[in-house]
Amino acid sequence: MSNEILLLSGPNLDLLGTRNPEMYGTTTLAEHVDRFSELARDAGFSVRHVQSNFEGDLIEAVHGARATAVAIVINAGALTHASWALADALDTFGGIKVEVHISNPAAREPFRHLSTLAGSVSGSIAGFGGTSYDLALDAVRRMTSTSS
Repeated sequence: MSNEILLLSGPNLDLLGTRNPEMYGTTTLAEHVDRFSELARDAGFSVRHVQSNFEGDLIEAVHGARATAVAIVINAGALTHASWALADALDTFGGIKVEVHISNPAAREPFRHLSTLAGSVSGSIAGFGGTSYDLALDAVRRMTSTSS
């Protein structure tokens, strides 16, 4: 198994930096990915990033990661609250899985309080802005060092 982390970004995350900056900040998705990738490299990981506005693309990426990745860090966007199919796909991945949110879904609209992914991931990090990605990487680093 490689030291690859699959970083998944769901629908509308390609609009980060311009979409609701008061909630999500002005950092673009590319900037989040670059920072995450740099920190991951420093920790001995490679990163493969997939962003899609289509649920099936994310599911296919999870399927592909089963043979290549040690961990998945996923910000599924609104699919977090509606995609049982993505949860089923994550269930097939045997490595570490961290759900990430820039905002805090529990402090938002009631429909965002449910995560269909929560039972399929190792843990969730939410509400710390871009730092949520840093915390997810730290969790992956710590969990891989204790499992080896």
